[in-house]
Amino acid sequence: MDETPGLRERKKAATRAALHEAALQLAIDQGVDGVTVEAIADAANVSRRTFSNYFSGKEEAIFHGDTVRLRRMLELIRAQPADDQPWTALTRAALQLADETYLGNEEWLTRRRLLRGHPSLAAHQVAAFAVVERELAAELAERLSGDDVALRARVLAAIFLTTMRVAVQDSTEHPDRPLLDVVAAALAAAAPA
Repeated sequence: MDETPGLRERKKAATRAALHEAALQLAIDQGVDGVTVEAIADAANVSRRTFSNYFSGKEEAIFHGDTVRLRRMLELIRAQPADDQPWTALTRAALQLADETYLGNEEWLTRRRLLRGHPSLAAHQVAAFAVVERELAAELAERLSGDDVALRARVLAAIFLTTMRVAVQDSTEHPDRPLLDVVAAALAAAAPA
């Protein structure tokens, strides 16, 4: 079965990517508070209505790249062998994601440094992580057995996502340390006993 997206899906993905790139660049150039939805739509050469078909606001458009990376991380975790210990599966997926998307991507780290700490983006990030945390906990529950599986899965998901967030923050604050090394060290430090 052919899973290649059709023309319509590719056009939608291209529009979403163009809006994201426009939002990100405007946020870097003008600051998050100086960016408007209208400016993003103009920069991407689409209407305000088209913007609204893709994103609920400028924060979602700016954060879209991170949302894509979080979704990819879930895919990688789901692809890990079912008999792997949960933390082993999480670690393998995280290291693969870091290798795929961040390794050698200094532009991403530079952009992350410029936008870090903005209150409206932080709030959006927390919300996005909460959604992924629920999905991740459901995946981890399938890999666990024993008592309190649901609770243990939620705790493990929260620890993992917090570890990833801290690793990315540390890497943006210390650009001399490669992200892959920071992720590996953070996951080793947070590994359950």
